[in-house]
Amino acid sequence: QVQLAESGGGLVKAGESLTLSCVSSGSRFSFNAMGWYRQAPGEQRELVASIMSGMTPNYAASVEGRFTISRNGAKNTVYLTMESLKPEDTAVYYCKAWGAYQWGKTLRDYEYWGQGTQVTVSS
Repeated sequence: QVQLAESGGGLVKAGESLTLSCVSSGSRFSFNAMGWYRQAPGEQRELVASIMSGMTPNYAASVEGRFTISRNGAKNTVYLTMESLKPEDTAVYYCKAWGAYQWGKTLRDYEYWGQGTQVTVSS
């Protein structure tokens, strides 16, 4: 069974930095894509950053230039380095892995989520 485990969240002051990590277990193959989502209280979950094998990372406009996503494809781990944090970055951050694999003559989609890690930025 595939599991994703996030770590690195915490309470920081505005302007400080944090690095989140997401470690996976139980997968027999490298994920096509991994990314980070976040959900603030009362808000919908939104994509923060994503990275696909061999492609340029994608960022939400609100974090572009402040956050950096990186990945160790062989180990199915992904990181999110967050700099110049703002109070509006406060949310639960979730790791996600997704893609498709060949099953006989068909492609089967998959996606996995972590349990989330809380990031709180005080002003």
